[in-house]
Amino acid sequence: MRKLVALPVLSADALSSVAYGPEAMLAVLVLAGVAGLSRAFPVAGAIVLLMLAVGVSYRQTIRAYPHGGGSYIVASANLGPVPGLMAAAGLMTDYVLTVAVSIASGVAAITSALPSVVPAAVPLGVGVIVLLLVGNLRGIRQAGALFAAPTYLFVVAMFALVAAGLVDAAGQGFRPHPAPPTHATEAVGLLLIMRAFSSGATAMTGIEAISNAVPAFRPVEWRNARTTLSWMVGLLIVMFAGIVVLIHLTGVVPRPQETVLSQLARQSFGPGGMYVFIQAATAAVLLLAANTAYNDFPRVLSLLARDDYAPRVFMRLGDRLAYSNGILLLSLASALVLVAFGGQTAALIPLYAVGVFLAFTLSQAGMVVHWWRLRDRHWRKSLLFNAVGALLSGVVLVTAGISKFTAGAWVAVVAVVLFLVVTTRIHAHYASARAALRLHPHAIELPASAVLGPSPAPIPPAPAASRPRRPGTGRSDEEGEELPEEVHHLSVVALAGLDLAGMRTLAYAASLRQPVLVVHISLSEEEARRFRDYWALWGDHLPLETILSPYRAVVAPLVRYVETLHRLYPDLTLTVLLPEIVTRHRRHQLLHNRTAARLRRALRPLSKIVITTVPFHLP
Repeated sequence: MRKLVALPVLSADALSSVAYGPEAMLAVLVLAGVAGLSRAFPVAGAIVLLMLAVGVSYRQTIRAYPHGGGSYIVASANLGPVPGLMAAAGLMTDYVLTVAVSIASGVAAITSALPSVVPAAVPLGVGVIVLLLVGNLRGIRQAGALFAAPTYLFVVAMFALVAAGLVDAAGQGFRPHPAPPTHATEAVGLLLIMRAFSSGATAMTGIEAISNAVPAFRPVEWRNARTTLSWMVGLLIVMFAGIVVLIHLTGVVPRPQETVLSQLARQSFGPGGMYVFIQAATAAVLLLAANTAYNDFPRVLSLLARDDYAPRVFMRLGDRLAYSNGILLLSLASALVLVAFGGQTAALIPLYAVGVFLAFTLSQAGMVVHWWRLRDRHWRKSLLFNAVGALLSGVVLVTAGISKFTAGAWVAVVAVVLFLVVTTRIHAHYASARAALRLHPHAIELPASAVLGPSPAPIPPAPAASRPRRPGTGRSDEEGEELPEEVHHLSVVALAGLDLAGMRTLAYAASLRQPVLVVHISLSEEEARRFRDYWALWGDHLPLETILSPYRAVVAPLVRYVETLHRLYPDLTLTVLLPEIVTRHRRHQLLHNRTAARLRRALRPLSKIVITTVPFHLP
C-alpha cells in the first residue's frame, strides 16, 4: 500500500478513538464537579506524553520486525509462551471491545443527531455487527479509496471543528465558559485521577496496527511504515489535544443523550449541514474502526491455532479467502458484549483499557529483551525507548486494573485468565495427541508387495455416452452394478501427514487389494517437498499426488481432484479414505477436523463415490 492509503486504512481505529477517549476521561472527572474538571488539562497532558512514548516505542518494533511484529509474536519470541498467550489474550479482548465500543460510539453519534432512535440503539448496533459479519464472510477487505475516505473525512471534520472552536474562542479573548453546575459525588483524589487517566488512555487503541502490517507497505516497507506511524501519532495527538482544549473553552460536559463531539459541533456550527457532516463522518470512521478488528482478530486466532493453542478449525480459509470461523466468533462475542452492557460506551470503556495495555506492556517488554539480546547498532537507544513505553504502559495497565476493577475491569481480567486456562489445555491435548500419533520404528517397515494388490494405474473406460443401458431400467449402468465382479475400485487415500493414523489408513486401503492412489494437500512448496521426502523414506510403494493449496483450503482442492478422477474414469467406483481421530472425551473432538463430513456433503451429488473414515482412537 501507498502511505496515503495505508495511513487512513491502518489508523482508523486509533484516530477514531478521539471520538470517545476525551469524553471517557471527562465522564470520570465530572464526578468530582468543577474541582474534578479543573484536572482535565494535567490528565490530558499525561495521556499525550503516553501517546508519544508508545508511538516512539512502536517505531523500534517496526525496525526490529520488518515482516510484522504483533504483540503475540514479539512477546512469544522474547518472553516465552505464557507471556505470549497473555499478550494474545489482551489482543483478543481488545479486538472484541473495539467492535463493541466503536459501534456503540458510532450509534451514539447517530442518536445524538436523531434522538428519536435512542430506544433502538442496541438493535441498531447488533444490526451493524450482522452487516459487518456478512460483508467479511463475503471477502470484503480494507483497500483503496473506499476505505480511506471515511478516515480522511473524519480528520477533516475534526480539524474543521477545532479550527471553528478556536476562532469563536479568539473572538471572546479565549475566556473559557464556565461548566454547567454539576453535583459532585466523589472527592478529587488519586483514585479518581487514576480512573480518568486510564479512561482517557483508551484514545490510544489501535496504535499498534501499523506494526502488525509492515509487509503491506511498498518498499522500503519498514521505512514507509515508520513514517506512516509518525503521521498517525502526530494526528492523534493534535486531534486529542484540540478536542480537550475546546471542551475546556466551551464548558461542555458529558450528557446521557448526546456525545461531547455532538455538543461541540452544535455550538460551533448549529444544527445545519456542517453538524450533520461531522456526525456522519464520526459514525462512518467508527464503523470502519470496528471493521479493522475483523482483519486482525481472525489472523491472531489463526496464529494461535498454528501454534496449537486454539482449535485448528480457525486456520481454515473460507471460499472468499477469509478466516470464516474467526469472523463468526468475533461477531458473536462482540454482539454479546454490546447487548450485555446495553450499548453504552461509558459502560464498555472500563473493560477496554486492560486488554489494550496488557498487549502494549508485554510487546514493549519483549522488545526490551530483544534489544538486550541483539545489541546491534543503536541498541541502547532503542532499548531505552521500548523500556519507557513498557513502563508507562504497565503503569496504565495497573492503574486501570485497580481503579476500574469493580466498574467492569474484572470482566477483562477474568477473560484473560480463562483464555490462558483454555489455550494451555488445548495445547496440552494437541501435545498428547501428537505423541500418540508419532511413528515408531516398527511403523515404517516396508510393506510386502503382495499386500498392495494390482497396479494402481486405472485403465480409462469407454466414453460415458457409449455406456450401455440395462434392460428395463431406462438409465445408464453408472450405478447399476449388481454383481461384485462388476464393481471396479480405485481407493484414494487422503493424508495430511505420515503418522500412525495415516499408516493405519494406508494399511486398510492396501488390505482391500485394489488399486490405491495417495493424495496429500500441501499448504506450501516446502511442506510438499518435506512430505515427498518422508514418502520416499517410507519406500514410495504407492503413487503419490501432492496438491499445493497456499490458502490453507483442504476440502475444496480435494473435492476438485476427486471430481476430476470421476470425470476421467466414470466406470470406476472411487473410495476416498481418510484417517479420523477419535478422542476419549467428546469435548476434545471439537479440536480435530471434520473433513469427512464436509467431503461427503460436497461429493454427494456425484455417483459412484464412497467416503470412508478409518478411526484411530487416542488413548
